[in-house]
Amino acid sequence: MRFLTAAMLALAAGACMQTPQTYRDLDKLGRDYQREVSATPQTAEEATRRDSCGALRLAYLVGTPAAQIDRAALPARARIITPDMMVTQDFSAERLNVMVGSDGKVGSLACY
Repeated sequence: MRFLTAAMLALAAGACMQTPQTYRDLDKLGRDYQREVSATPQTAEEATRRDSCGALRLAYLVGTPAAQIDRAALPARARIITPDMMVTQDFSAERLNVMVGSDGKVGSLACY
């Protein structure tokens, strides 16, 4: 009976062990990571060009007074930026930024 229990435990422990990763596996992980990073926009210009924040569907806002913007229609992390407003410099390709000019109207939309 003890032998059977010991054999079962050894078999279960062996099944849980992972095979060591080879250099080929690690190279594949590196290539996958590089593809993932290169697929993500790295600058505001690139993010806006790729429309990673959905700015194109809201292009109709350009030229409208900022006071008339329905914030519920904007994505969750969107920012409305006025000329005298301080904003963080962190980059987030998915965040919509609505730039308002000194005249109080939306001048442009960008992703950053």
